[in-house]
Amino acid sequence: MRNKLGNNSRNSDLLRESKARMENWTMGVGSLGEEALSKLSKMLDNSACGWRKLASAAAEQPQFRCSEKELTCCSLQVLDPLGSPTRNLLACLDDRRCSLDFLLHCLRKIDHQEAVQFLTTTVSEQFRITVNPQSQQAPAGSKLVLICRASGPPGLNYQWFRGKNEIVGGTGTSPELVLCPLSPTHQGHYICRVNQGEKCLFSQWAQVRLVHSAGSTAGCSSLFTSSVSGLHIVQQPQSQAASEGDALLLKCRAEANPPAQYEWYHNKKPMPKQKTCSLQIQCVTTKHRGEYRCKVFNLYHEAWSDTATVTIGPSSVTEASWVEVDRGLESQEVHKSTSKQGVYPLHQSTSPPSAAMNFYAADKVALLIGNMNYLHHGQLRAPISDVHELTNLLRQMDFKVVSLLDLNFQEMHSAVTEFLLLLDKGVYGLLYYAGHGYENYGNSFLVPIDAPASYTSQHCLCVQNILTKMQEKETGLNVFLLDMCRVRNPNDDVKVQPGLLKVTANIVFGYATCVDAKAYEVNREDVANGIFINFLKQRVCENEKVTIMLDRVAEDMGRCAIARGRQALELRSNLSERRSLTDQIQATDRSASSSARNLQWAVAHVLPESCFLQFDCGVKVQLGFAAEFSNVMVIYTRILQKPREVVSCSAQLTGFPADVDVDLKQSNQETLLEAGSLLLIKEELRCPDVPSLYTRIHSLQRLRRELTFTVCLHYTYSNMDEEVEEKQPVTVGKPLVSKLNLYEPRTPRTCSASLFTSVSSSFVEEFPSVSPTSNTWPYYAESSNIDSLTSSRSANVPEECDSPDLYDAPPSPVSSKSWPHGQMNDANYRFSDMSNFNSY
Repeated sequence: MRNKLGNNSRNSDLLRESKARMENWTMGVGSLGEEALSKLSKMLDNSACGWRKLASAAAEQPQFRCSEKELTCCSLQVLDPLGSPTRNLLACLDDRRCSLDFLLHCLRKIDHQEAVQFLTTTVSEQFRITVNPQSQQAPAGSKLVLICRASGPPGLNYQWFRGKNEIVGGTGTSPELVLCPLSPTHQGHYICRVNQGEKCLFSQWAQVRLVHSAGSTAGCSSLFTSSVSGLHIVQQPQSQAASEGDALLLKCRAEANPPAQYEWYHNKKPMPKQKTCSLQIQCVTTKHRGEYRCKVFNLYHEAWSDTATVTIGPSSVTEASWVEVDRGLESQEVHKSTSKQGVYPLHQSTSPPSAAMNFYAADKVALLIGNMNYLHHGQLRAPISDVHELTNLLRQMDFKVVSLLDLNFQEMHSAVTEFLLLLDKGVYGLLYYAGHGYENYGNSFLVPIDAPASYTSQHCLCVQNILTKMQEKETGLNVFLLDMCRVRNPNDDVKVQPGLLKVTANIVFGYATCVDAKAYEVNREDVANGIFINFLKQRVCENEKVTIMLDRVAEDMGRCAIARGRQALELRSNLSERRSLTDQIQATDRSASSSARNLQWAVAHVLPESCFLQFDCGVKVQLGFAAEFSNVMVIYTRILQKPREVVSCSAQLTGFPADVDVDLKQSNQETLLEAGSLLLIKEELRCPDVPSLYTRIHSLQRLRRELTFTVCLHYTYSNMDEEVEEKQPVTVGKPLVSKLNLYEPRTPRTCSASLFTSVSSSFVEEFPSVSPTSNTWPYYAESSNIDSLTSSRSANVPEECDSPDLYDAPPSPVSSKSWPHGQMNDANYRFSDMSNFNSY
């Protein structure tokens, strides 16, 4: 029996070795390395049995066939003292993903024995790690195996390390490190070093964590402590092929608490300017080919993404030259001819086409308003999800977003006034509105939730007046996305005369529907989406001119049977430049007004700090806060510690001021969905002894004083049947947008720097570390540049605030809800599901 097991083990090793060698042959020509490619090129740089015969043999496969121009370019390499025709040919084959196996086939076909022997030996001795150990977690007493495998010549040696300490004995010198039985001493970071003579390679780091079972009594608090610093890559960058001049986009996304940071590497070298989850290169060249990886890390952990191989081929432009006809004042035709790279043109254009120009934004800000709960008109369902989804997408494109729900006239007016203060020269401004609306005499009007039954323009906000104010700021781009009805209001005969518009050539209007038509939303169970936003969210992040992106949205809507003949997107624009919502922000010298604008935006996103409450009975309660919208906040309570004699307890919130809206039926719920929040619980609580209760507070813009409430602790002793109650009052200041006092009328201001007058003096007193010249983010434990924090690409996840000494506290087990991104189809939607945004 032992002999059979030994034979099986040897067979398994042989199978793995054979598989590793096969993987080597499927790799590209470029994987040989510069030294091996140079030696192979010297063997083939001759006219008898050289590179021309190799090119002819490779031409049996159409994708590897070289044109006459490419062969000429190879032959011209002899004019360079260091040039090599074969090296140039091999580079062309590598760009077209030629494998080493096919290269060997071609060398055998031309009967070049020396090159065949060299390539065979080089590949068989190629030394690389094929399997990296992966981070794992398992309960105590179980068996855990870390695996690291490498390909190369016989005699590879393995060494395992935990941190800086080598693991001696056991399986510490084999490809598989076995940890059994798993104990707390095994926790840590592991790495494997593979040795081949004097050469060595290191694997990736792998973390081993010990988790406690759900029934463990001592592991409840440590379970949350271990998850506070969790980091998991959920989206890996993908290998791709591109042509010269194309745009490159690689994405790596991770779930982490604290939030993850990103660093991109190209061919193992860091890319200093690539610090976000998306790597974007607008126009690639051959220098961008190679391997890309992303390092993801937070305060506690670090992880590396998979390797994405990017190959750059020839330009996708046809080989034929193009001719630009320039008609002058006297209709004389002037021809400018250019040609493909590598061919000598007769004439070259002195400047690149305008389409190739890169445009930048001085900053990007957005105001999103969704009105649903009208006092005198039909209720809507979709704006909450529409604003939520568009907020997530705009933040991915570095927009500073203020998202507000259910505003009355004064609050809408004040919110727009604050939005205008964020604008300046070169800034991209975007206004999105979902709710009831109408259009009279070419002017569009936004209807607030307190508009009377027979409202007129004096009860609403005129979009064209907002545009006039935006133009005064000399913005780089003004985008209006109006998801509302445009039917004429019979109660309003007044012709509003907006201010005179300037010719700025930077305005884009995207109307969800046409003139004299209604906009619809589709209702399904607990989810509702506007038809417009359902198609817009699929296109809004495209790196295209805004008008081109919206044209594609219109085409998508036109192909939907449920919208055809009822709702069609209308685009109005005078945008003359190729400006996109994805344009990067180009930092400029920070002026006093710029710092003031950033501070004003930051004010609307300050959350109270998480805190601990200690009750007389010995129970310790954590109080945490999360932002769902700029005027909607979720408060949660957790029982962190309780004496053994207390058998059950819960911390509930009561006594909220009348200024804010709290649904008593949905308060103190065990899940966010039950509390009426869009946010979802990422994973169910594993330990029933650590309850969490959620309460959703909206209409924070109406809060006139500090937010105060009471935490009621209900608990029962093991030897008593009666429930005991303890109370503690809590004051958390004015959170989120409540600091802007939107309920107050705004007086005209001529200087954006005067926006400090709109911020209550209590703000500076409550946050003394923030001054008009400060660039720090008030609610972060560590100070950092405000731009990097306010321009976060993160999704609309709850932003939990903790004090510096609370890093070991349990995290909020919530994440953003992802609404359906698929296109609408007739199978899922019925006309009976449709309602409109009409308000009369």
